[in-house]
Amino acid sequence: MSNNPSSTSGPGRPKDLAKRQAILDAAKRLFLSMGYANTSMDAVATEAGVSKLTVYSHFNDKETLFSAAVMAKCEEQVPSLFYEWPDGVPIEQVLLNIARGFNQLINSDESLNLHRLIMALGSQDPKLSTIFYEAGPLRMLSGMERLLTKVNQNGALSIDKPRNAAEHFFCLIKGAANFRLLTGCGAAPEPEAAEAHVQEVVGLFMRAYRP
Repeated sequence: MSNNPSSTSGPGRPKDLAKRQAILDAAKRLFLSMGYANTSMDAVATEAGVSKLTVYSHFNDKETLFSAAVMAKCEEQVPSLFYEWPDGVPIEQVLLNIARGFNQLINSDESLNLHRLIMALGSQDPKLSTIFYEAGPLRMLSGMERLLTKVNQNGALSIDKPRNAAEHFFCLIKGAANFRLLTGCGAAPEPEAAEAHVQEVVGLFMRAYRP
């Protein structure tokens, strides 16, 4: 069954969408607080205030639910529309929007705790790591790669390896601050410092790939 919201028309649709969101919110809370193995579909149903049957009507199994929860978190901060390049908008502005959203995402408590969970469980359950990677990092890399391919074709920047450039971009945004946060060695940057970091990275990226 698809992860997409119910396409059923009529009075029941808003209610279905609300229940789906409640299930996703409950899943994110439980996966982070109890871990993947200890989170059951029954527990998610109880936390969301819906029946177990309702949970399964939206998500086939726990793996599908986990993947959807990771994807939903990424979509909150870096929506797919961020990777669009509207006519007349400077590419630098598009990159700044992506950088701000990504920086906020990776430094959020939810994201940090999720990364710690995956690091702890990945060696025991590689399949879980794959689900996380495909739902989160890979989705974002693919979106960025498509954008940079278009940018290269347009001639705004000269990027002969868009996938590599996408990886460089996100790694630069993460920087050392994110590693310090993951290991508990520092506090989240103040808004002014975060904005300065984003501006610096985008400026560096523009200079590196300017024709």
